[in-house]
Amino acid sequence: MSTALLYAETEPFEDGRLAFLRDVLAGLGQRPRRLDCKYFYDEEGAGLFDAICELPEYYPTRTELAIMRENLDEIAECIGLDTTLIEYGSGNGRKTRLLLKQLDGRCTYVPLDIARQSLEAATRRLQADFPHLRIHPVCADFTQPCALPEPAFDAARRVVFFPGSTIGNFHPAEAERFLRRVRQTCGRNGGLLIGVDLKKDPGLLVPAYNDARGATARFNLNLLARINRELGADFDLDRFTHYAFYNPQAGRIEMHLASLASQIVQVGGRSFRFNLGDTIWTESSYKYTIDEFAAMALHAGLRLDQVWLDDDHLFSVHFYRGL
Repeated sequence: MSTALLYAETEPFEDGRLAFLRDVLAGLGQRPRRLDCKYFYDEEGAGLFDAICELPEYYPTRTELAIMRENLDEIAECIGLDTTLIEYGSGNGRKTRLLLKQLDGRCTYVPLDIARQSLEAATRRLQADFPHLRIHPVCADFTQPCALPEPAFDAARRVVFFPGSTIGNFHPAEAERFLRRVRQTCGRNGGLLIGVDLKKDPGLLVPAYNDARGATARFNLNLLARINRELGADFDLDRFTHYAFYNPQAGRIEMHLASLASQIVQVGGRSFRFNLGDTIWTESSYKYTIDEFAAMALHAGLRLDQVWLDDDHLFSVHFYRGL
């Protein structure tokens, strides 16, 4: 028997807009200038990211999907049946479908995503395909603490699903704090199923963030377009360009928007001067070895149980249990 859709907004629309403005003004006032990558994912940005995931250069999505398909039996055994599956950044639910089909819908599913329309559409598609699945979507910013609906606690255990190497968008100290919150959510009896991108030849890494079709550039520039749309700013997108590179000392891809001219931009009644070559840092994507990530998770109260890899060791899927 299906469950009525339940939406839990973490903040009203106007408060969300004010938080967006506050974060943009604070980020543009820093040196180096920064914008939080969570703001990529308005409806336009979410669609652009889905297109990126299909690109030949962007190996993480297809590699993670292949790992999951090849190891579904073991992964499902780790999750268990009397479980609430909580997915952070659920997106279009493509990877989740594999798990739900393997579990035969015998779980409660709680998808969290910041893009309400995408969340609603994905939820309705899943409900149509899995009519007996209990789904309780939460429209929220998963990078911040948020309350889960009561039905999330009805099952014997909770497992957090965090695919797609999104953990790499957090700086390491932030990642450990996030993992601590996951540990609190899943509890000692629960677990974490997570995708972790691995350190590798930069010759493979860099093209994944500089695709030949320019999709990643459009995704990056859409952040400025969103600031214009929602905050009344006057960024000229033709005067900024996408710039991404690998920082080997930090072990991360850095994604920036670089100014192509000396210019002044107005945002929220404030003026920001950009010189030629000045950048706005929009995203980091940290890469780890398996041992590096497992050590960080252990500090956060999560013990590594299993790791699954592709043949080329490009990507990894980990299952952790709460201590």
